[in-house]
Amino acid sequence: MSKPKNDVEVPDQHEALSVPGLVPLTQGFPGDAPARVTTFRDTLYTSRTVILPDGRTLAVTKGKVSVDISDEVALTCLKNHAEFEPLQE
Repeated sequence: MSKPKNDVEVPDQHEALSVPGLVPLTQGFPGDAPARVTTFRDTLYTSRTVILPDGRTLAVTKGKVSVDISDEVALTCLKNHAEFEPLQE
C-alpha cells in the first residue's frame, strides 16, 4: 500500500554538494556575471595540449587558450611561458 501524497516526508534541511572548480554566481543571470576567464594567444601553434605542472591539461584551439582567473597554476604557467601572450579582451 502506498502513502497518500499529503503524507510524504519532506526533509528539513538541504545538503549542498561541493564541486571542485565550480564557482557559484553571487546573484543574477550568467550574462550579468563579470568575466572570470582570461585568454592567451599561442604564438607558435594553432592547436596543441599544454600539460600543467599539476598534471592537468589545457587545450589550445585556433591559437588561443582560456583559463579561469582563479586558476593560479594555469595563469602562472602561461604567463611565464615565452610562447603565450595575454590577449586584451
